[in-house]
Amino acid sequence: MAVQFSEEVLKEYEEIASHYPDRKASLLPALWLAQREFGYISQETMEYIAQLVGVPYTRVYEVVEFYTMYQKKKPGKYHLQLCQTLSCYLVGAEEIRKYIEEKLNLKPGEVTSDGMFSFQLVECLGSCHTAPVVQINDDYYENLNVEKFDQIINELKNKG
Repeated sequence: MAVQFSEEVLKEYEEIASHYPDRKASLLPALWLAQREFGYISQETMEYIAQLVGVPYTRVYEVVEFYTMYQKKKPGKYHLQLCQTLSCYLVGAEEIRKYIEEKLNLKPGEVTSDGMFSFQLVECLGSCHTAPVVQINDDYYENLNVEKFDQIINELKNKG
């Protein structure tokens, strides 16, 4: 079966697209909806979105490749996004990266074998004043150090 939005999400997309003077400008919101509905943006999803929005597949592919917020493969149940910009780096992001790589045996772009965690290095999360910052799914965890981060990871493991 081909990828397509559910009726509810298609209605939501059409409402969003109606606010743009040109349907092609609704590409980013369409991708957000696709990621929310399907969990990530596959090649088949990009083809569907290209047709829906009215842009060439290559345009959708370029956008998905450019923005780190779009996942090109299924993320773990808990998707860890570690800010790697200077503000976070100066106050401990590197130690958190090492923790993730060593304790979770997870390199950037990978998913744990049990599917629980995925890891991605990202550019600024826009919270420099509370660095270092890790976004886990939709939630920010700020003013981190390895001990605090270890507690968060253990809580997530216990949740399952």
